[in-house]
Amino acid sequence: MEAVAERAWVNKTTIYRWWPSKEPLLRSALLHSQVPDVEIADTGSLRGDLVAPAGQMVRLVSDQRTSAVARAMLSDGGGGELALVARDFFADRLERESPLFARGELAADADPVLLIDLIAGAVWMRALLRRLPVEEGFVESVVDAVVPRLQVSGPPGPRP
Repeated sequence: MEAVAERAWVNKTTIYRWWPSKEPLLRSALLHSQVPDVEIADTGSLRGDLVAPAGQMVRLVSDQRTSAVARAMLSDGGGGELALVARDFFADRLERESPLFARGELAADADPVLLIDLIAGAVWMRALLRRLPVEEGFVESVVDAVVPRLQVSGPPGPRP
């Protein structure tokens, strides 16, 4: 809190007036920032559409400036303010990622939420929980391990 006050050129009491502790301050900062945003791009294939945001996730959990925030979100699993940040961050995941599944490349019984959870879970597990480097090709390996089991056989038809 002292560092925030110093950087904002205000007294620490001003910070505490708006945010009673660091958790609500962090929640507010994250929800109003673009730090956790993952851009969804149409690359022309389901594989490419999944690799691209997963690569952004790797940067989010590996970058020195943002990995501490991601770790803090995970550390508060007990329902505190940071758990709320994590909940809010993931709450609209399927809605933001639904364009990835619009081409009909997934089998009808495939669960898009499970697919995203498996890929994101692998990235978060490697970088934040195991604290191992996410080496070149890791994301592609994860996507290649998961997607073929959930894809329809054969390439999708042309786009309208």
